[in-house]
Amino acid sequence: MSHARATHLTRRGLLAAGGVLGLGAALAACGDGEGKDGGSGAGSGAGASGPWSFEDDRGTTVKLDKVPANIVAFTGVGAALYDYGIQVKGVFGPTRTSAGKADVQAGDMDISKVTVLGNTWGQFSIEKYASLAPDVLITTMFDGAGTLWYVPEESKDKIARLAPSVGVSVYDRQLTRPLQRVWDLAESLGADMKAAKVTDAKKRFEAAAARLRAAAKAKPGIRVMAGSASDQLFYVSGSNLSVDLEYFKALGVNFVEPLESAKKQGGGWYESLSWENVDKYPADIIMLDDRTSAIQPADITKATWKKLPAVKAGQVIPRSPEPILSYDKCVPLLTHLAEALEKAEKVA
Repeated sequence: MSHARATHLTRRGLLAAGGVLGLGAALAACGDGEGKDGGSGAGSGAGASGPWSFEDDRGTTVKLDKVPANIVAFTGVGAALYDYGIQVKGVFGPTRTSAGKADVQAGDMDISKVTVLGNTWGQFSIEKYASLAPDVLITTMFDGAGTLWYVPEESKDKIARLAPSVGVSVYDRQLTRPLQRVWDLAESLGADMKAAKVTDAKKRFEAAAARLRAAAKAKPGIRVMAGSASDQLFYVSGSNLSVDLEYFKALGVNFVEPLESAKKQGGGWYESLSWENVDKYPADIIMLDDRTSAIQPADITKATWKKLPAVKAGQVIPRSPEPILSYDKCVPLLTHLAEALEKAEKVA
């Protein structure tokens, strides 16, 4: 198993406690830094010439004299804001593939128009960050302690001194909550949330959710397993903690659930299986991690994988464990699973 893959999976459940509260010279930030309900509060913007404030999911309110223009964000957050018409100046996180193309987490962003501060875990160029004169840094949070995703622990204090930060929680809640929070954030930044492209995407999301609910109701016996592949191990995710799986479960999808005791090594997120034991949990559909850090179905050569009933039946679909939090990008997540359920045969 590659080091990159190992850290990418384990850090979600085992991130160090203690969030980062960005305190820049050009802001007045308030809030106690303790985590609060991610569904409470929304940002308020007064246009390009007016003051701006936003309460994030740590309960921290960032206040600026004007709406941020120089925005730096985790790649997936930048991609979501792009869907709402907000262009960020810099990104950090998976942005370019080894072939130089846009990473799946970059969405529709033109990556040639953003400054990439770091493309992999642990990479974050403070020099490039400072050169952008950032107004705000925006990222997600995968724990309840407010740890900012992809902001290196060893340099977080230096990064925090350059600009305030906004954290959107994607920990132990359903997908609709962070979707709404990013909607609120985009609106506060000046996005036109009444634009046809935006409202149509939300309607398509709602229709896709209704379709998935109906498909799950029609096929209650179909078991779905969410997994991720590496060279040495196969990871089976539980439906708790992950925003997508929690939401799909609420819509009625019947997920394979690893034993709680087996998930302890993965911080409660997943169970690690050797490829010899990849058939431990019977599944009719497998949702496989689509991130570039994971091995994709076409590249899995393990004989035990090829013998799985779902694989033999062609019932393997992609899953985005770090969804781009715009309604437009979340529609396919619902649609792919709904289609798979509608067509699925009981094979496990």
